[in-house]
Amino acid sequence: MVTRLSHFFLRTLREDPADAEVTSHRLLVRAGYIRRAAPGIFTWLPLGLRVKAKIEDIIREEMANAGAYEVHFPALLPREPYEQSGRWTSYGDGIFRLHDRKGADYLLAPTHEEMFTLLVKDLYSSYKDLPLSIYQIQDKYRDEARPRAGLLRGREFTMKDAYSFDYTDEGQDASYQAQRDAYERIFQRLGLEYVIVAADNGLMGGARSEEFLHPIAVGEDTFVRSAGGYAANVEAYTTTVPDAIPFDGLGEPVIFDSPNTPTIQTLVDHSNAHLDPPAAGIAGPDTDGVTEWTAAHTLKNVVLALTHLDGTRELVIVGVPGDRDVDDKRVEVAFAPAAVEPATEQDFENNPLLVKGYIGPWSETGPVLGEESATGIRYLLDPRVVDGTAWVTGANIDEKHVHTLVAGRDFTGDGFVEVANVRAGDPAPDGSGPVELARGMEIGHVFQLGRFFAETLGLKVLDENGKLVTVTMGSYGIGVTRILAILAELNNDEKGLVWPASVAPFDVHVVATGKDAVAFDLAERLSAELEASGLDVLYDDRPKVSPGVKFGDAELVGVPQIVIVGRGAADGQVELWDRRSGERDVVSVADAVARLGG
Repeated sequence: MVTRLSHFFLRTLREDPADAEVTSHRLLVRAGYIRRAAPGIFTWLPLGLRVKAKIEDIIREEMANAGAYEVHFPALLPREPYEQSGRWTSYGDGIFRLHDRKGADYLLAPTHEEMFTLLVKDLYSSYKDLPLSIYQIQDKYRDEARPRAGLLRGREFTMKDAYSFDYTDEGQDASYQAQRDAYERIFQRLGLEYVIVAADNGLMGGARSEEFLHPIAVGEDTFVRSAGGYAANVEAYTTTVPDAIPFDGLGEPVIFDSPNTPTIQTLVDHSNAHLDPPAAGIAGPDTDGVTEWTAAHTLKNVVLALTHLDGTRELVIVGVPGDRDVDDKRVEVAFAPAAVEPATEQDFENNPLLVKGYIGPWSETGPVLGEESATGIRYLLDPRVVDGTAWVTGANIDEKHVHTLVAGRDFTGDGFVEVANVRAGDPAPDGSGPVELARGMEIGHVFQLGRFFAETLGLKVLDENGKLVTVTMGSYGIGVTRILAILAELNNDEKGLVWPASVAPFDVHVVATGKDAVAFDLAERLSAELEASGLDVLYDDRPKVSPGVKFGDAELVGVPQIVIVGRGAADGQVELWDRRSGERDVVSVADAVARLGG
């Protein structure tokens, strides 16, 4: 049936919404696809639902091709499965918790691993039932502290999440590859550029974790890639560790006065004004041949506060080269599941050995190498701080620093940690050359969960020998509503949206103009013929709306093919308007049906 705009639930807006930060948010609201209900929460209107359904249909087709079956879980879930997996606590403030009238705990599902696992446990018990892949397209809920950018980062969003179940690692590898291949087909059909990057495996472990990122300026993820083919998000990048340097010829540590130098830059300026130029071999590989003191000669010491799942608070010091910053996302991954924040003034007051601005891994008064750190606090090092590198750093005395402090001779850390920022030009860990940095938005994630959830929730099957074995799982997610927003972000012009044909809410937008009944009669007949040919048609049949308003709405809504029925109607002529190319042709009605229906 032809959809008539005179009866369709649609109101377009001429002004941008005040809270719109990105193009997709602005246009989806103005064109009548979504409406804001609360911060990060949107009402879906008919146009938006039609585009969303088109995306979901493509996903369903490719999931079927990959051998996965669709299920559907509730969004309101009991506490017990998440308590059993430990995620009721580990999610912290990131989820919505609520009580029923009897006081029982529930949550709005942020994700459904536990429920998928328990469903299979309830129904399957033999290796003969496997492999199995099941999926759902369902709304998820996260209590984002700062929801932003419309559908790109909301509190309620739609995801496709699939899970595979195998009883051998070889089977898991095959299931993983099938889903990975399906993702490539999905994104290709949607016309989305993507980069597959190595991702962090997280707390559950697993052998592989890869994200599909769409390169886009408004993306919240930074990833690195090399000309030789390496690609990873910054959280998964691993530093190429330099070779150790011999200690021979390096002098002893020297403490020097350094008043008013609590920052790296003030320390560098003071060193160049009061110290002899650095000798060859002082500091790390990045300072070879440098004849003046730079930030790369210094060791920056960052104090972080970790709050563990049991509520205990621990301070940790991270030593990184002074020309590097600490990357918040890498910190989050490195110390998960603990919550991390910078140490507070109260933390410094509670630990008098922490001399703010002058912290270091060594003290003239001890302890000696190999014993507890000079501050009594766990001390972790950047992998670049290898044995034999010499540094300028805090002496743990107010307004004093030390130079020629040699790693492996004068101090060691309690371990190494990957938290320093990644820079363009850093070497790819696979040896494929220097990396460049880019921004991207995650549109999919394929992840070998391994046996964490199956072991935790007791999902076992009998193998060929009648022995109980723990099932191994894979997890595969696609952000449906995020993809819709990205497609809107990519497909627009100064007039409005311009959808690709694969996801457009309608195939053709017929616009009748003028006051002559002949035009409306012809538009009516044309719409019916196009619909009969298998096309979805939106017919603007509003009788008392000016052509300018109708054209403006057509441009804003973004159906890629527009047919204007007006001046030439008496002669059986219509104008075809391709919004994507901008081409406009006057043709007969028969030619219009043939061209659009073909």
